[in-house]
Amino acid sequence: MSLKEDIKYKLARLNVLEKIIAINVVIFLLSFVLKSVLGSIIFWLQLPSELNSFLVKPWTIFTYAFLHFDFLHIVFNMLWLYFIGRIFLNLFSAKMALNIYFLGAIFGGLFFILGYTVLPTFFQGTTYLVGASAAVRALFIFICAYMPNKEVRFFTFNLKLWYLGAAFVVFDVLGLFGVNSGGNLAHIGGAFLGYLYAIQLLKGNDIGRGFESMIDAISSWFKKSTKSNLKTVHKDKSKVGGFTKGEFEQFNNQKKIDVILDKISKSGYDSLTAAEKEFLFRAGK
Repeated sequence: MSLKEDIKYKLARLNVLEKIIAINVVIFLLSFVLKSVLGSIIFWLQLPSELNSFLVKPWTIFTYAFLHFDFLHIVFNMLWLYFIGRIFLNLFSAKMALNIYFLGAIFGGLFFILGYTVLPTFFQGTTYLVGASAAVRALFIFICAYMPNKEVRFFTFNLKLWYLGAAFVVFDVLGLFGVNSGGNLAHIGGAFLGYLYAIQLLKGNDIGRGFESMIDAISSWFKKSTKSNLKTVHKDKSKVGGFTKGEFEQFNNQKKIDVILDKISKSGYDSLTAAEKEFLFRAGK
């Protein structure tokens, strides 16, 4: 097998978030090696804090998330994305991961621009935003909000996911008063999207469906149209996150049961709340 074929084979085996990591790494290496050549190009890909500048470069609401300031910046973001991605893709579809990732980047960018526009005395000067932090934060907060009582091992003790999520949000809010106020503003935007997405999904509403349809429509422009005698199968609009309504409710209830049983095994039945006991009783019927 040639080197080219070997690379293609390995790339094909990557999941969708690992492919995003690969794209980020390649772009970072190119920008680092060819900094003098790509300097002006990178300028047109960064997200400006000034609203008028953004209106001239609207594509930067996406492209900024694929640029990174330095080596530690990209390493930290990509390590987070790798570990969060492994957890996320064990529970949800790749399309939903992309929805949350890119919507997180968009909301992070919008919060960044909005903050500098509405509060110019607090966020002073014109600056630029780069990095995948807002997108990664959206995925992380989504998991924390969707399974808030799920416990994870933290050194020598267990912590509920919502504790971790809340701690990160608090640090981001405090960071608004530091040197990276713009970056922390974007983190809050990504966290807001992740929380909103999780809460709505628990209610059976996939708020990323419209964004997914828009991306599918745009990608279809670049595909060759081929006539086929095969019968067209229409997408079931009633599905939520890749499941039918009934399948989703069954999946959601099973996840709640797993979390409650996990809590019983760690702390005993008496540690359950009244609502958890009632839910377990109804599920047992």
